[in-house]
Order: sequence, then C-alpha cells, then structure tokens
Amino acid sequence: MIEELLPDAVVTVEAYGHEDADTPLYPEEAALVARAVAKRRREFAVVRSCARRAMEKLGVPPQPVLSGERGAPRWPAGLAGSMTHCDGFGAAALVRATDLASLGIDAEVHGPLPDGVLASVALPAEEVRLRRLAAERPDIHWDRLLFSAKESVYKTWFPLTGKWLDFMEADIELNPGGTFRAALLVPGPWVGGRRVGHFDGRWTAGRGLVATAIALPHT
Repeated sequence: MIEELLPDAVVTVEAYGHEDADTPLYPEEAALVARAVAKRRREFAVVRSCARRAMEKLGVPPQPVLSGERGAPRWPAGLAGSMTHCDGFGAAALVRATDLASLGIDAEVHGPLPDGVLASVALPAEEVRLRRLAAERPDIHWDRLLFSAKESVYKTWFPLTGKWLDFMEADIELNPGGTFRAALLVPGPWVGGRRVGHFDGRWTAGRGLVATAIALPHT
C-alpha cells in the first residue's frame, strides 16, 4: 500500500493483522518496551520486523532499531527511513541516504478523527479546504488524511533538523488525485545547499486505511 507512494529506490515492507507480532526482539529493543502494554509491544515488534526485512532487501545486515530523541528511530549508518503502525497494520520504508535526503510515512485507520481533535491539528485555511474536499469526495475521511499527512511531514522534518514541528507549522493542501503539498510556516531545513520551503507527498486509501508518504530528494 505504501510502496506505491514511494520511488523505486525505497524498499518498503508491510505487515497486516498480527503478522510478525511474535518476531523476537534484540535485547536492546526489548528493554525499550519491557514495561509497555501488550498492544504496544506487539506494534513495536511488527514494525521492527518490517525494518529488518527492509534492511535485508538493501543488503544491510539486520540489526536493532533503537529510539533516539523524541522516539525517532536510529537507523544504521548510510540509511534513511521511517516506520508507522496502527491497528492491524505496520510498515517500514528504508532507502540509502545517497538516494534521498529524508523519508516519512504514516498510516491510519480510515475513519473520522475523534471529536475535538481536528481543531488542534488543522489551520483555519485547511479546515475550509477539507469541507470542500468532503463535498467533492465524501468517500474519504479528509480530516484523518490531513492528520496522516502531518505525521509524514514531521517524520521527514525531524531527521533533518532535530527540532519539533507543531501541527500548526505546516499548511497542507490535499489534492483528490492522490498528492499533497505541505508548506512549511517556519524556516525549513537546508538540503543540498538550499533551504526547503515545502514537502511534496502522495496519499492513498484502501483496505480500511489511509496512508501518506514523502520522499525528499537531495536537490
């Protein structure tokens, strides 16, 4: 599902249901979730299994994926990547750092956001656009899709900056054709000698999920 949103250089591995939930963790990984509830441990194991299989596809020996600052995954040297999980789904996407500057993926259960959440993640202009999109394509929960896109934006942003990005610091325009553009409302990261002012991404919906992905080139 996410693979179709990313360029060929990116390796994506996905798991549905409880697939890979019993995959053994490295001791260092297990220590991170030793006190977590069963659901959290299961999701943690699934995405790390996906990540290890993606490493193998890139010819990189499988190894632990630990958490760095703000929980961001720490990838082996020379790799960039992103992971996501929600109820019944997990995925990891990896790429050689020479091929992309950064990468962000996110998947969410395809349903409306809980009451009150939209106001905390959407700018007024975004809410106006969501209403227009809902009238055009009522089969899509555009509020949930916006939330997913903002998650992908943050996952792309953080490895480049090491800084927090608030939901209100990116203005996202979703397009019915499966693309979106996120205008950064704060100074963007430097990539290839230039400051990036926006991220371009793609989205899809199916199998009870919505998914978004951003592949940021070096230039």
